[in-house]
Amino acid sequence: MDSVRFGRVLGVGTRLAAKTLVSAVDAATSPNPATEKSSGVAAAPPVARSESKPATAGARMGQKAAQTTAQVKQASSGVKRGGKRFGEAMWGPFVKLSGVLWLEFTGVFFGLFAMTAGLAAWKQRADVHVTATNSDAHLRFLLVSGVALMFGYFFVSSFVKAHRRGKRK
Repeated sequence: MDSVRFGRVLGVGTRLAAKTLVSAVDAATSPNPATEKSSGVAAAPPVARSESKPATAGARMGQKAAQTTAQVKQASSGVKRGGKRFGEAMWGPFVKLSGVLWLEFTGVFFGLFAMTAGLAAWKQRADVHVTATNSDAHLRFLLVSGVALMFGYFFVSSFVKAHRRGKRK
């Protein structure tokens, strides 16, 4: 589409939109014909209607403003509620997965520390058997064994927690 034709189409569309807007404003500001017919009373002369028109237009605008305010409040609360639900739906699985992944990650490190302490305890066990009366080697063996057991407990409990958290809804 060339620029001249595009400009022509855009101009026609703008004029039609303006006419539609003007007719919508005229329809909104005109009095309701159904109320005049149902009351059975003859319509007031045009002069009297034009004199009272500013008063009714102001009241109508006030009602319209109150209605618009109520709609805005309802829409904003709906947007807030929808945003919260979107956040829960979007970030909920991510938070759950990251928590499980973090527990497994720390569990691996605890397992590495437990394995290192277990190897050290195995070496200390050999030293205890070489000299049975060596209390210093025995104390080191007990200390390293305790550290290995503690990190082993952390290793197992971290993976158990990760499994439980992964199964939760």
